[in-house]
Parts: sequence; C-alpha cells; structure tokens
Amino acid sequence: MQFREVTLPCGQRFQIPQGIQRIDSRSTHGWQVRYQGTKLFSDGKPADPRQALASAMRELLERVSTLPLNSPLKQAPSAGKTSDLPAGISGPILRVRQGRVATAELSVSLPCFGRRVDIRSVYIGSQNTYTEDRYRAALAKCIELRDRAVERYLQDAEKARHATMTSLRKQLQALR
Repeated sequence: MQFREVTLPCGQRFQIPQGIQRIDSRSTHGWQVRYQGTKLFSDGKPADPRQALASAMRELLERVSTLPLNSPLKQAPSAGKTSDLPAGISGPILRVRQGRVATAELSVSLPCFGRRVDIRSVYIGSQNTYTEDRYRAALAKCIELRDRAVERYLQDAEKARHATMTSLRKQLQALR
C-alpha cells in the first residue's frame, strides 16, 4: 500500500495510506475512508486529527481484511461479445502476410496483478491445416493459460492484501 504525507493547516504532518482522504471545509474537518464505500471520521471537539485518523485507519484495516477482494477481472464474457468464447479469449484471428499462407490464431489476455495484461496468441493452423479439432485444442490451451493466470492473479492480490494489512497495522501503531 502506498502512503503519502499530508500536512494540515495547523502544521501537523501525517503519513496517510491510499484509501483515506483528508476533508477540510468550513464545516467539516476529518478523514474519509474511501474503500468499497465511504465513511467520514470527524476531528470532533476538541479537534483531534490524530485520533480521527487512527479511527479511519482501523476502519480501513477492517474493510481490507473482511471485504472480498475488489478484483477488476472479468469472470464472464461482456454483454456485447458476439462469439461464445469465454472471457479473456477472442478470435479466431486471421493473419495474412504478404507472400505467405494465411494463418489463424486465438488471442488470450493473461492478467498480471500490479502490471499490464499480457496478450498471447495461440496458433490454430494455416488455411491449409485449419481443422475443428485444432481449433478445439487451441481453445483448450487458451482456457488453461487464462485459468492459470487468473489463479496467479488472485494469489498475488491476496498477498498484496496481507502486505497492506501489515503496513496499516504498523502505521496505526505509530499513531498511538
């Protein structure tokens, strides 16, 4: 989890995790948790931004540890998808290169946690060797590649969640 330094108008400085935002307006002074919903922790009277931040961090820690992973992975095909291929797989794509026989392949997106999606092509055959069996074999390979990538993605996301909880606990201890 990334932290940033926030300096209040009174000069106090805090290390704030992503997922918490400072709110200072005429009538509102506090910390807002913005992780799968919002909740404001007011500085109160007398103004105690340190205590309000500790409460906000406890709330964020609770949400991170108990709510399901907020995964952007598509588990089902998009509504507008015109083929019956699973999510993350498209094609067959016909490649025509000058002076060569046309080839067909499927494209599969392999999610990587914290990085850009990796796109792989899986060869089916040329216009001379393309068969339904080769198509099914290529599709099975794409499904296997995608399933392994999704599994790795979810494992890495879970590791990141635990690292986030550890860093939040350390920052919360530092506030006490």
